[in-house]
Amino acid sequence: MSGATSDLIIVTGMSGAGRSTAAKALEDLGWFVIDNLPPQMLPTVVRLIEAEQGESVQIAVVVDVRSGAFFADLRGALASLADQGLRPRILFLEASDDVLVRRQEAVRRPHPLQAGSRLLDGIARERDIVRDLRGDADVLIDTSTLNVHQLATKIEVAFADADAPVVRATVMSFGFKYGIPVDADMVVDMRFLPNPHWIPELRPLTGLDDNVLTYVLAQPAARQFLDRLEGLLDVVYAGFLQERKQFITLAVGCTGGKHRSVAIAEEVGARMSQRGVEALVVHRDLGRE
Repeated sequence: MSGATSDLIIVTGMSGAGRSTAAKALEDLGWFVIDNLPPQMLPTVVRLIEAEQGESVQIAVVVDVRSGAFFADLRGALASLADQGLRPRILFLEASDDVLVRRQEAVRRPHPLQAGSRLLDGIARERDIVRDLRGDADVLIDTSTLNVHQLATKIEVAFADADAPVVRATVMSFGFKYGIPVDADMVVDMRFLPNPHWIPELRPLTGLDDNVLTYVLAQPAARQFLDRLEGLLDVVYAGFLQERKQFITLAVGCTGGKHRSVAIAEEVGARMSQRGVEALVVHRDLGRE
């Protein structure tokens, strides 16, 4: 496969975090999807698909702990592919323990690593096994608060037209009191800005309302921050493209994820779009207060 031009995604992560949904979304985007492939077969299968469909085919392979002892050989398989001219990208799907437990119980299936013990024990074993792989992920998505349609949208943002030399971004507002998003590549804190919560007429509104948006963006510190963030993101975009990492999640936080973070996330998303970055703005905690 020396000089191969195929695009390969390894879909992996925690059991119950949405691998099947991600695979279906990639299939809908035109990717050739293979589920539960033993890692040792990766180089052979890629060669076979290229021989059948040409070297520019887009291939997505779901690899996870269902492969048992074979899963431990995934790193070796990835290294072998790299030696042959193909650098796969890793999509890692994550979710919190309580969400994974709820999803596993809903489908009434034992965890593949449960082995007669508690479900949480199986989840803990899996986290330990995939920890290094999670650290190597090119795209990390926390599906704890996502439904299947929202996850499919994030997959589309990350991988549609993946050969195009552009950065795709998710700008996510959140509230620190609900926890920092685990899938964030960068986190910025808006709690240095005056809080609209303390202005009676703005308190019931959100950062999507014009009055709040105008108030937040009128702060001199907000304008200065946004201008400097743009310069920083230009450096990040260039570095990500060089490393073939085309998807970034920027998390914008304030206390409750209702006013400041929402307004700033909307403005950052608009500025990204003006600079040619495909930006999806989501508000994780809006409505929780």
